[in-house]
This record gives sequence, structure tokens and C-alpha cells, in this order.
Amino acid sequence: MKSKSFAVARRGFTRVDLVVVIAVALILAALLGSALNNAKHKADRIQCTNNLKQIGLSFRIFATDQADSFPMQQMTNQSGAPAYLSSGDAYRYFLSMSNEVGTPLVLRCPADRTRTTAKNWATFRNENLSYFVSLDAKETEPEGMLCGDSNLTTNGVPVKPGLLLLTTHMNLGWSAERHNGNGNVVVGDGSVLQSSSARLREQNRNSAVTNRLLIP
Repeated sequence: MKSKSFAVARRGFTRVDLVVVIAVALILAALLGSALNNAKHKADRIQCTNNLKQIGLSFRIFATDQADSFPMQQMTNQSGAPAYLSSGDAYRYFLSMSNEVGTPLVLRCPADRTRTTAKNWATFRNENLSYFVSLDAKETEPEGMLCGDSNLTTNGVPVKPGLLLLTTHMNLGWSAERHNGNGNVVVGDGSVLQSSSARLREQNRNSAVTNRLLIP
């Protein structure tokens, strides 16, 4: 008995098929890229928080060894003002805690693309520092700002390096360059607060002291 043969109709890979495949691939690539980007932002935020926890602890250890005084109270000029107020050398206050901090690596936020990491303390300068320091922070004021991410804004304008005098009505916020427009702040008791711009403004409004921030 003879077997029957069947003719199978075959359809070629059309341009429409190709367009659909490319479109699906692009969508998947976009979704994957977004997920990876979000994961990177989250990892940077966690690492920055860990950096500041170590820095906050270093401030506390320093104060314990220095009659409850932070470096800003210890390092003054003849008139009693902070020694590096005019020069803007914020890094010197962190440099004075090199024994407590251990390594300058933690003084650069991984989300900060404008700073480089110092290889050692001998080369550590403002260019390697991602965090502001409050010249008026005191060990006896546990809720006051001590230091934090330096990507601050006032009225939506990025703050320039140097002295920033905070007032309670100031429209303070974070720029978008780090942490998706958020930031981290260390308070006087050494703890770290993850803060939105709204929360930062509220913290500033509720502050009982005048804050002079030195921005690197």
C-alpha cells in the first residue's frame, strides 16, 4: 500500500514578525534596565547609610574622648569661631577623626558622581568628601543635624560649596543627583535618618538651634 504524501505549507518570517520581535526585545530590555537601575540606586542608598552610620559613631567616640565635644568645638581660632569657617575646608573636621573613622573610603557616597575616593588620609581633601558638617552640632543636642549628604538645594537651586546658614523658613531640599532626589542625615545621637525633601524641611523648621552647614 502506497503511503500518502502531504504538502505542508510554509510561511516565511515576514517583516511584521521581525518588527514584533524587535519591539518585544526593546520592551524587555527597557524593563530590565529599569530594574537594574532601581537596584543600583537602592544599593547606593544602603551603602551611603552604612557610611554615615560609621561616621556618626566616629563623632560619638570622638566626643567621648574629648569632654563631650565634637571636632567643630575642639578646632577653633583665637576668637572661638570654627577654625575653617572662612576657608571652607570641611574635610579637616573629618580628618581629625581619622583614627575613629578608620578609612577615608566611607567619606564618599557611592551615588556621588562629582567626587573621587581618597586612597589614604594624606591625600584626603574636600574633593573626596560627599557630606556636609554642621558647625553648630553639639553632643548635648541629639536631634540636631550633625552631617549628611551634601547635595542640598535652597528654593530648588543646588547649594554651592562653602557656608550655608540655615533659617527655619528656608525652603531646603535635596537635588536629584543622588538617591532619586532624597538624602541621608546624621543627627547628634549618631543615628542616620533617610530623608525626603519634605522631611528635611520639617526637620529644619523644628530645629531649636541655628545651623551653619559647611558644604565641601
